[in-house]
Amino acid sequence: MAGNDQWVFIVNPIAGNGYGAACASTVREMMTAHGARGELALTRAKGHATELAAAYAERGFTRIVAVGGDGTASETASALVGRKGVAFGIVGAGTGNDFIHILGFPDRFGEEDWKALFRCDTAAMDVGRCNGKYFFNGMGLGFDAQVAYENYKMNDGGGVKEGSKSKYMRQILKTIFLYKEIPMRFSIDGASENRKCFLNTISNGRRIAAGLYLTPKAIADDGLLDICLMDPLSIPGRLKELISVKKGTHLDDKPTHYHQASRITAEFDREVPAHLDGELTSASRFDIDLLPKALTVMINPAGDHYFRRPSP
Repeated sequence: MAGNDQWVFIVNPIAGNGYGAACASTVREMMTAHGARGELALTRAKGHATELAAAYAERGFTRIVAVGGDGTASETASALVGRKGVAFGIVGAGTGNDFIHILGFPDRFGEEDWKALFRCDTAAMDVGRCNGKYFFNGMGLGFDAQVAYENYKMNDGGGVKEGSKSKYMRQILKTIFLYKEIPMRFSIDGASENRKCFLNTISNGRRIAAGLYLTPKAIADDGLLDICLMDPLSIPGRLKELISVKKGTHLDDKPTHYHQASRITAEFDREVPAHLDGELTSASRFDIDLLPKALTVMINPAGDHYFRRPSP
């Protein structure tokens, strides 16, 4: 480990229904065990991880690690896009933990995972952007966006996300029965068509929604976003495809259309929900593009990461 590196672990204490708070002592122990100089900071509210990451980067910290779920990871990474000399890492402490799989680490760390993290092998990762907002793992329009919408409770004009995987799965099942496809105009690298889709997922990673492998061909540094579209489906068809996407075996199914592109536009005749890394937004037009290799990340070279591997 380079002697001049300064580490900060940005911990979301409510991630994983409180598992994040329990991780704080483990993080301190691992920092001591691996000789990592630095600090530990706790988030206090939505958006605080972004503020903390930006502040620590300005102070010269070179290793900035999110401890939490996909929301905490995405908030932290948002402050580090385009920054030179700063590496971003994740310790999984949430309920979904899809983002961390891009980097080749598991949901929960063991001894070898901590060793791999503190070795700080890095790669340059592509970053998605939708209407000026970053996403790192994936975004959705249609069914998966509606699930994200249903998974929020309205609270003083803002969204409060439900915190357990079982609640999220219940929302998926409910939405399978109730969702109605909406017409849209969809453009992929300039080629447009009018269509109705059950599902529209645009990803840099391979799994989304706590383990659905909607874009299993995705590579995080190939300069392309992977797109999975599904035609309108009957309720039995939706249930069948849910099983298929959990296994990543849906690509040969007739309703599935798979593309790779660097620029996508989706237009609707009214405002509709979308999710960016699980966080809810809405618009009637979505302009989506890619920033190639815009985020330096810590990967586990021995893990099942989503980066191109060197030729033997």
